[in-house]
Order: sequence, then C-alpha cells, then structure tokens
Amino acid sequence: MSQHRKLSPRMVMERFEDLSMAKLAPSALTLLGLASGATAIRFAMEANFKLAVAAVVAAMLFDMLDGRVARKLGADTRFGAQLDSLADLVSFGVAPAVIAYTWSLSRMGEGGWVAAVIFCICAAIRLARFNIQAARDEGATEANPYFTGLPTPAAACVMLLPLLISFQFDHGDFQNPLFACALVAATSILMVSRLPTPSIKYMHVQRQHRFLIALLVACIAGLMVMWPWATLTIGLIAYLATIPIGILAAGDLREASGPRT
Repeated sequence: MSQHRKLSPRMVMERFEDLSMAKLAPSALTLLGLASGATAIRFAMEANFKLAVAAVVAAMLFDMLDGRVARKLGADTRFGAQLDSLADLVSFGVAPAVIAYTWSLSRMGEGGWVAAVIFCICAAIRLARFNIQAARDEGATEANPYFTGLPTPAAACVMLLPLLISFQFDHGDFQNPLFACALVAATSILMVSRLPTPSIKYMHVQRQHRFLIALLVACIAGLMVMWPWATLTIGLIAYLATIPIGILAAGDLREASGPRT
C-alpha cells in the first residue's frame, strides 16, 4: 500500500488559498531585505562603500515594513519570524562586518578579521535570544517598549557611522582600524548585554501628536532626498542619544511595576 496520501481537489484548493498574497507579502519583503544585505556584501567587496551603505539602509526599510505588513494583514507566522531573523543576520550582522573589514579592519590583518567575526557571532546570539523571548512572550510590548540589548539594525547603524561621517568630511581618522576595532567591541557588547533599549515599534504616540509626527516624517524624507548622508548621520546620533534615556526610563518602569512573580 502506498504511503503517499492522495490529495482531494478540496485539499489542493485549501493549500493554494494558504499561499495567498496576504500571507506571502511579508515574507517577500523579508526576502527583499535579505537580497539588499547580500548586495551590500558584494558592493563592499568591490570597495563601492556608498552603495554598500545604501543597500544596508534599504534592508532596514524592508525590515521595518515586513513586520508592520504582517500585523496589518494578520499574516504573523513562525516561519516568517524565523526567516526575518535569518535575513537580519545577513543584512545587519554579516554585511556590516564585511563592510567594516574591507573599509578599515583589513589593515589589522588577522586581528581585524577576528573582530569582524566576533561582531557576526554577537549578532547571531542577539537574534537567537530575541527569538526565544518572542516565543515566551517576553519581548518588547506596548506596556514595556524596550528590547534587551542593542537591536541588530541599530548595531549595524553604529558600525556604519564612521563611513557616513567620512562620506561628508573625507577625514582619514575615522578609517583608523583601531577606532573601528573599538567600535566593533563596544557594539558587540551592547548587542549581547541585558541593557534595555527603546523600541520605536511600540512607542505610543498620542492622537493629538500624530499630525506633527507625520509632518516630521515628511520633512525627514525630504532631507533624505537632498542630503542623505548628513540626514542619516544626524538621525543615528539622535537614536544613540535615546539609549541612556531609555535605560533610565526602563528602570523607572520596572520600579513602578514592582518585582515580577
């Protein structure tokens, strides 16, 4: 007797319905982000660093969109969550490490390569911990809008900050491999740390402020068109400034909520 069960026409139709655009759209965005990250690696190997950074930024945009689209369409799946983490590892772990290595760390020889690998390892640990917390419903929420450790997209931004500054000022000091190595060490530690970092996704915006937020986003979009590197640099520095504020705010929130039982 054959072990393969025959599929009825109804079962075939149900499986095709499962492959609806609503369920495929978030994963398609995730794969576009993965493709952007892989393309960034190619540009880095060709020493085309502006396009490499632009490709990582594109991956960040896709990373912001896929989760929102999944929630809007009710298409949150375990497969999508795992695929998102794998894409993040390539786009925000491997790609920034390769960019940093080809741009600066390679001058340190084997030590520079070790630093790049350590960044990738810490990114993988950060994403694995994120998956575990999400499975246990211990991640960021509206009531507690904080991640544990520096998110990998933010870590990628920190790694790329010296390049963004050099694009504007053409200052060789930012390409110093010792400086790059120190940045890798600090960023890697922050990724695997237990420090709370603010989650923009769960930040609550009051209704009366939504118009101002929309206006601000429109202004930022305009600035990105006119002065992309300067806008990205200022935006990244502003985000980094929120980290110590977020740590203090998270401490106050935990004290107010009391110890967990």
